[in-house]
Amino acid sequence: MSKSSDTSGPEFPVTDVLVTTRQSLHGLAEWLLAGPQYARAGTIRLRVVDGGVETKDGQVGLDAASLVVRSSDGEVRYPLKGTLQEVGAAAGIEPSVPGDLYSDHAPVGPDNEIDLDQSTAQLLFEWFERGRQGLVAFAPDAEPILWPEHFDLGISSDEVNYGISLGDATHAEPYAYIGPFAQRDGDFWNAPFGAVRSANDLPTAGAIGMFFAEGAKRAASDPLAQA
Repeated sequence: MSKSSDTSGPEFPVTDVLVTTRQSLHGLAEWLLAGPQYARAGTIRLRVVDGGVETKDGQVGLDAASLVVRSSDGEVRYPLKGTLQEVGAAAGIEPSVPGDLYSDHAPVGPDNEIDLDQSTAQLLFEWFERGRQGLVAFAPDAEPILWPEHFDLGISSDEVNYGISLGDATHAEPYAYIGPFAQRDGDFWNAPFGAVRSANDLPTAGAIGMFFAEGAKRAASDPLAQA
């Protein structure tokens, strides 16, 4: 069950450990959760839960230390050691990605060694959960979806995307973002696609919700960007 507290979150220094941990989590989620789920159920949608992420049907999950497989017989945890392929083999899961749905993929694939720090992974999953709470506070009727392509949690409302990212090649630290379908002009919009705010500037779910609310207001009132 997800926590409902709105406590201040940790800071995220940009380090090699943060980057390699994020990349490994992305690879695990895409190849061992989303891809196999697509093969059996026709959907790549994942969801954020307290302490980790899981498939939409809840059959396979990922936390900071293990791959979790659930069945009618109970729950089995497999340590995140070795290559992604080896973890999948131990769990009886063939790594796969739905290559016909999108072109960008995690930088970590089946033959790569899993390189993550457990405490850093826990912090990243805490950011996802903080972001999920912020999205729900902003749009209670929307269902936040974790997409495996870029490993970001998001919703769309009134032709605006709102999301939570663990970081990427252009913005290394975790961040929240707002992306209007049609770009706007104004000092609020500080990214080529819209607006971003670092996780370090959004220490609570309430702060994230306020950022999204301000973005919705600006998207409705600011002029369209000139081509």
